[in-house]
Amino acid sequence: MSARAPEAADGGPRAALLAEGRARHLYSGAAWSVGTAHGPVDRGSLGTRSWDGAELDGTDLWDLASVTKPVVGLAVMALAERGALSLTATVGELLPRYRDTDKAGLTVTGLLAHTSGLPGGVPMYREHGTRESLLAALGTLPLLSAPGTRVTYSSQGFMLLGLIAEQAGGQGLDALVAELVCAPLGLEDTGFAPGPAGRDRAVATERCPWRGRTVVGEVHDENAAVLGGIAGHAGLFATLADAERLAVSLAGGAREVLRPETHALMTAPHTDGLNLRRALAWQGQDPAGSPVGPSFGPASYGHTGFTGTSLWVDPGTGRYAVLLTNRVHPTREGDGIVALRREFHSLPE
Repeated sequence: MSARAPEAADGGPRAALLAEGRARHLYSGAAWSVGTAHGPVDRGSLGTRSWDGAELDGTDLWDLASVTKPVVGLAVMALAERGALSLTATVGELLPRYRDTDKAGLTVTGLLAHTSGLPGGVPMYREHGTRESLLAALGTLPLLSAPGTRVTYSSQGFMLLGLIAEQAGGQGLDALVAELVCAPLGLEDTGFAPGPAGRDRAVATERCPWRGRTVVGEVHDENAAVLGGIAGHAGLFATLADAERLAVSLAGGAREVLRPETHALMTAPHTDGLNLRRALAWQGQDPAGSPVGPSFGPASYGHTGFTGTSLWVDPGTGRYAVLLTNRVHPTREGDGIVALRREFHSLPE
């Protein structure tokens, strides 16, 4: 079954706001869905897959970027729920190759909550052009703080979580996400490393200086590219319809994927008293500087992606919001998406 095509964006405040964003060249295309556990109340798309490309038609594949992290987190929590791994287990216990490094004592919970002390945003691909070289280098990264003392957003920590999930689940991360998350939710157009047909439907991202071409249908994140496009921190592609199905499920407690107590554990704050509020694999609602502004309540959770994607859920009101853009096309320069995203989430139903 192909993705459900969004209705034409012919009115409404979100359509107007996102059309203005395209007019300002923040992105070539945008798609959105806002609703509750009962389904969407406002959804649509506008623009084109690239600045000189085809119009969006609802089958479009978006590079979710770091929205991959909570989806991988759902798979990790499902494995924990099944007894395949413990959230208190350490990297050294689960990944023998790091047993003799200072990463050995880091816990699964610490990696999920970004309190491991590992740095983030390290352009490892520049010096480590193969998967094996990059994975070996993960063991040599210096910790920025003692585990459990500070939140430091770390894609590198989720690279380790991807390896942990594979070790615990006995199969590749792509297969685990497909089995534990996509299949229960009916996400037929979500996955890593799209094939030729998927690439034909993909929304363009950056004209990448490192690759020397505009990236279409392959992961934008360079570290994930070195890892083969399948990684714990980035690499998932999805249609609007699939991102919407995920958000609807989360707004209803994600019962298709996790038991209620596991979902509650995953989405509860785990870093109160530290510098940022984080759940397990989810961003929490920080009192200042929230990517979605103050309109979503204090118990809300979600995630953003560098390519211009986001998914947010507010348990207090039962609302969800999905926003998909290619704000890095053709360049990552500019931060106009920040204010636009906050305004998008502040609009009334």
